[in-house]
Amino acid sequence: MKEQLLTKKILNWYDINKRSLPWRKSVSLQKRQYYTLVSEFMLQQTQVATVIPYFNRFIKKIPSIRILSKVDNKKLIKLWEGLGYYSRARNLKKTAQIIVKNFKGKLPDNFDDLISLPGIGNYTASAILAIGFNKPYIPLDGNIERVLKRYLYLKKERDIQKDNLFKKKSIFGTSSRSSDYAQALMELGALVCKPTNPLCSQCPVSYNCKSLKKEDFDLTKITKKNTEKYFLLKVYKKDHRYLLIKNTKFNFLKNLTIFPMEELSKPKNFNENLNFKLSNMNMNIKIQYLKNSIKFQAPFWVDEKKLDNYVLPSFTKKIVKYLEKN
Repeated sequence: MKEQLLTKKILNWYDINKRSLPWRKSVSLQKRQYYTLVSEFMLQQTQVATVIPYFNRFIKKIPSIRILSKVDNKKLIKLWEGLGYYSRARNLKKTAQIIVKNFKGKLPDNFDDLISLPGIGNYTASAILAIGFNKPYIPLDGNIERVLKRYLYLKKERDIQKDNLFKKKSIFGTSSRSSDYAQALMELGALVCKPTNPLCSQCPVSYNCKSLKKEDFDLTKITKKNTEKYFLLKVYKKDHRYLLIKNTKFNFLKNLTIFPMEELSKPKNFNENLNFKLSNMNMNIKIQYLKNSIKFQAPFWVDEKKLDNYVLPSFTKKIVKYLEKN
């Protein structure tokens, strides 16, 4: 009975307070499933506000799975440019190709088939089944995890391990409106149970929230260590143009256009010029200016004043802008 009351209260709150997001539009079932697929790929490690304009542009240019499966790679990366984590875009296209080839162009509606597709893990498969197919799954994204941790007052590291959270989420119950319910829980975390300064007075389930009773909203996080890495970045400039190459060497920004780089192992007297954080890697970068043109394989030249004309990762654009200022 408690679970049913909890579910009803959260859905009632959602019906009144939900945001108008482009992937929530009232469209055909097949389009909704495609919108869910694209939005969930984009939302991996990226905030909603950032994704919205990218999603709208993407859907306008690539309106279906079949078109996605055949899209030119340069066009795909250009549409993704600025979102980062470009492997998501490549995996999205690979997934579309497999769906066209093996599933008659229709997104599969079961967990095992979904999780076999490139770029789809437990969370994304659960989100697609819940939101796209109205199946009783609760995907554990950061927002839902936060609601769960606070509602049950889960503070110890063993309590907030994924396996334990997966078991504990049953407290939320289920609903015949599974699509709306999954999004309602996400929305509750995003709009009310925020990382800092949660708006408890607006929460539909605060009456039974253990963190509110204890007046302790701090969240315990599992400590992740950032890997320190060191790189020498080589800059050759000629007639206002920079020499770039295709990255076939490093796992990050794979197959994208970057400056020539080499990784250094525990260098001495390393005076860095730049620092970037990519995923769990802390990149310490020292710039080396080349006076003579060295022969690089398949060099690519970009004009410093026409960066928007090229398909470049944000990483490379930021370095060009740094070089122009310095």
